Amino acid sequence: MAVKVTNKKPLSGNKRSHALNATKMQQKPNLQVIRLEDGTKVRLSTREARTLRKGQTSKEAVETKEEA
Repeated sequence: MAVKVTNKKPLSGNKRSHALNATKMQQKPNLQVIRLEDGTKVRLSTREARTLRKGQTSKEAVETKEEA
């Protein structure tokens, strides 16, 4: 079983038709199971997985954006 690392949760709201009928809907995050180099499996969002592949942690990525 993979360990869930991200804190992302589904967004909820209403779908609206042209007649303004409201139907409940959910947008679920795109979670993927990724195997790390040490062999552990984690569930990450695709954005976080891309950041890991790039070689930076999300904290480092934010710090470099703030410096620029």
